[in-house]
Amino acid sequence: MHPSKPETAIDRDQRIGLQRIRDFLKVRTSYDVLPLSFRLIIFDTSLLVKKSLTILVQNGIVSAPLWDSKTSTFAGLLTTSDYINLIQYYWQNPDAVNRIDQFKLNSLRDIEKAIGVSQLETASIHPLKPLYEACRRMLETRARRIPLVDIDDETGRAMVVSVVTQYRILKFVAVNVHETQLLRKPLRSLNLGTYSNLETAKMETPVFDVIHQLVNFNISSVPILNSDGVVTNVFEAVDVITLIKGANYDELNLNVGEALQKRPEDFPGIYTCSMDDRLDTIFDTIRKSRVHRLVVINEESKLEGVLTLSDILEYILLEGEGDDSKMG
Repeated sequence: MHPSKPETAIDRDQRIGLQRIRDFLKVRTSYDVLPLSFRLIIFDTSLLVKKSLTILVQNGIVSAPLWDSKTSTFAGLLTTSDYINLIQYYWQNPDAVNRIDQFKLNSLRDIEKAIGVSQLETASIHPLKPLYEACRRMLETRARRIPLVDIDDETGRAMVVSVVTQYRILKFVAVNVHETQLLRKPLRSLNLGTYSNLETAKMETPVFDVIHQLVNFNISSVPILNSDGVVTNVFEAVDVITLIKGANYDELNLNVGEALQKRPEDFPGIYTCSMDDRLDTIFDTIRKSRVHRLVVINEESKLEGVLTLSDILEYILLEGEGDDSKMG
């Protein structure tokens, strides 16, 4: 047996930083992440898809818990993916376009079964469970957010309290765990992010083509490159919501460049980093800005990879924990 290499100072700091984050997540609950006051919008499964879309746009949200009033039970989480799946269904069944306005939220399962994609997200967690468990549940189900479901003491029935997102959890860590500053190893030395078989598009690419990419590869964004391979933008799953608000499916015939011009004025922009950036600075960015992913570029602004919040969450939970705890 070869003697193990002595731990370097940077390796030790990285290990201690990750352990402090895990210790923090194990003693804090999902309740702790919630703001002092917040508004929760829940959709009944009998609501028309068209109306749900209008409510999302009006309230500036991209997901909502579902409630089945017939059985008084939590019925899953409506996300951008469900609307994208509906568009994919419409593309495969053009004769159904006249019926789309009549679809109710409870028919989404049938639509998703028809096009062979994953069903509505149904994972949830009790708000008093440790945040660590909520994070593990999200990794296991590959969900980017998880509803908090409590039990009403008087009725004994489920009660949706709120929804916690990966971004909110990582920002909570960035604000409260000062040891994130110990994470000083560059991305190039970490197994973190996706750097091969990346899906890309151009400004001239039809939006429908990008939607197929989002559905077929189960991804939430596609980097947009110019003819030199330079990253100029990112088409995100939420951009689809802007296009189809008001059930105007004709907008889907636009190309990517035209579609991105319709983004709201408060769109936060795209965030980039390099292979030399470190998690300490990335956590700093998450603390200050609403980040959902970082596009990894080289010194010529050409695409190298994509780093998602899911990647970061998986790394801080599982890195160094042994192969048996790695997600497949």
